[in-house]
Amino acid sequence: MSDIVNGLGRATAYGALGLLLLVLGIVLVDVLTPGKLGRQIWQERNRNAAVVLSSSLLGIGGIVFTSIWTTYDDFGKGLVSTAAFGLLGLVMMAVAFLVVDLITPGRLGATLVEREPHPAVWVTASCNLAVSAIVSASIA
Repeated sequence: MSDIVNGLGRATAYGALGLLLLVLGIVLVDVLTPGKLGRQIWQERNRNAAVVLSSSLLGIGGIVFTSIWTTYDDFGKGLVSTAAFGLLGLVMMAVAFLVVDLITPGRLGATLVEREPHPAVWVTASCNLAVSAIVSASIA
């Protein structure tokens, strides 16, 4: 029975940390794109913004999963690792976003929240997932 209670405690701690990192991911995408992200997605039903945010959340989720999976035997190390690699993933996604913005025409943030579908959304989403895969691979 104590194993179940211990496991529930660990799951709660990892879950809270994972949720915190996901919220930071939402804030990061909101900062990098013009306007209020929540309004763009839920009220204006902007698919471009939804794809970019979704890719960021999937990427952070992948990093958190990998970190937990590879360090579960040492709970304290696992929490620190998850926080550190999750934050690194967020920073690297932001840097990748800024690099793509720098080397492409126009303002990437504004392009990503246009009402009409734009191919730059798929490039940005792919970049988020690629950065996540790279960070995840470095954990193992």
